Amino acid sequence: QVQLVESGGGLVQAGGSLRLSCAASGGTFSGYNMGWFRQAPGKEREFVATISRFGGLPSYADSVKGRFTISRDNVKNTAALQMNSLTPADTAVYYCAADSGAYGRRSSIDYDYWGQGTQVTVSS
Repeated sequence: QVQLVESGGGLVQAGGSLRLSCAASGGTFSGYNMGWFRQAPGKEREFVATISRFGGLPSYADSVKGRFTISRDNVKNTAALQMNSLTPADTAVYYCAADSGAYGRRSSIDYDYWGQGTQVTVSS
């Protein structure tokens, strides 16, 4: 059983940056691909980024490519999402998630464990 706790959300102006962190406990962190998803009010949860078990092969949604960077530290059991050039369209609750299956999956139903989410609000 893996527990995930996100932090780092907040209110930022358009064009600004935020760094989200995800702390994992209760399992073998390197046994999971890690992903970030987000859900805006009235919308479905959508894929943002994923990274493989040992930190290679990051993959991004087209909407964030070039602006967001996913990373992980298997010693500290943490994952992170650096978000730059934020726009109001990035406003959402952001979730980190752990996937014990194949690398690169983008559907939320494939992920085994989820954090509680952290709110990101970008003002115009």
